[in-house]
Amino acid sequence: MAQARYKQVVDRFAAEIRAGHLRPGTRLPTHRQLATDEGLALVTASRVYAELAAMCLVSGEAGRGSFVKETAVPRGQGVDQHAVAADMLDLRFNYPALPGQAELLRGALRQLAAAGDLEALLRYQPHGGRPHERASVARHLARRGLAVPGEQVMLVDGAQHGLATTVMALLQPGDVVAVDALTYPGFKLLAEAHRLELVAVPAGTEGPDPDALAALCKRRRVKALYTMPTMHNPLGWVMSASRRRALVAVVRRHGLLVIEDAAYAFLVEKAPPPLAALAPETTVYVSGFSKSVATGLRVGCVAAPPQWVGRIERAIRATTWNTPGVMTAITCGWLDDGTVDRLEAGKRQDARARQQLAAQVLGSLRRVSHPASYFVWLPLAEEVRADQVAAALMRARISVSTAEPFATSAQVPHAIRLALGSVGFDTLREALEKVAEVIAARTF
Repeated sequence: MAQARYKQVVDRFAAEIRAGHLRPGTRLPTHRQLATDEGLALVTASRVYAELAAMCLVSGEAGRGSFVKETAVPRGQGVDQHAVAADMLDLRFNYPALPGQAELLRGALRQLAAAGDLEALLRYQPHGGRPHERASVARHLARRGLAVPGEQVMLVDGAQHGLATTVMALLQPGDVVAVDALTYPGFKLLAEAHRLELVAVPAGTEGPDPDALAALCKRRRVKALYTMPTMHNPLGWVMSASRRRALVAVVRRHGLLVIEDAAYAFLVEKAPPPLAALAPETTVYVSGFSKSVATGLRVGCVAAPPQWVGRIERAIRATTWNTPGVMTAITCGWLDDGTVDRLEAGKRQDARARQQLAAQVLGSLRRVSHPASYFVWLPLAEEVRADQVAAALMRARISVSTAEPFATSAQVPHAIRLALGSVGFDTLREALEKVAEVIAARTF
């Protein structure tokens, strides 16, 4: 039977790859050659490679062919938070922390224990947060250039939860969402879970091309735009004021919902106004305090136009009912007494120092980054494969991300993304030196 024959070919290739008979980086026969060699129809040969790609065993690259992937790199590397060995240096995720933060928490807990409303924190909170806490966050957002009343601010369990509740409240399965060709993997996961169709918009050095977005809107019924205008993850660009205005013009012309992710915006001083300030009637602004304060402090915020507040509050209720009162009280106390502002200033300084170290150690390599970001993007030369670099670094006890978790287009670039904020400064230098050594060697 034709189907049995096709399955046999898939199974044989899979077995040879897993056994190491076909080494990572091996170029496989073209679809046409495979069809000839195996006596298959061309469409069936294409299906063989499609199934192998779905098994994360091969990758197809436009204009180059199909290649065996490095199976030592875990599936989801860079997007799923796999447990790593104690001696493994994790450069996939950022956990930026400053000295003395544990003492800050001890002091906050003592102060909270002496507060008069401690018993109130043991009860259910309003879905969007208590009014005075929403007002605290609103004052903080005003310092970022977003003037919004507390009634339009909702507290959530971190920025990822804010994105999730926004998607749940305002989008439907099948909706088309325009995104950057390289974007935040957490939003890709949300799109998969809610069956959204992500369509990549070409981007330059400062964000999505407004003309390309307009052309896409003419071809497709685009419902929303997801973007990170201030400190893009993973590329680190900051959209200029003129680019933001041009993008808003396209958004208004085509009636798009904008989801503005500002998780890393605190790292940029004197940034242009948020999109939510330029188009407040159609933009949902999502941020959090995990990166600016502590990753274990799962508190974030969503600022939305009045007509969508109720819908997002219902999504908060459906997913978690409310942000835990104790965590919210600590966060808002730190907002009010200036602790958050001081921590953000300290982390901007820390990120700049780490970027300077990266520039020093990786100077001979092509780098894409921002002087104050906590990540570096390393595009690789054409003959260097990202999965093999990642596997070689894993053998050196260093865990990094490839471009695959960030890519939203069919063509996935060979690149490595390094998170700089997860290890000590001295350890980071050693890790970066090993990264430079492995990439320069090009022998895997």
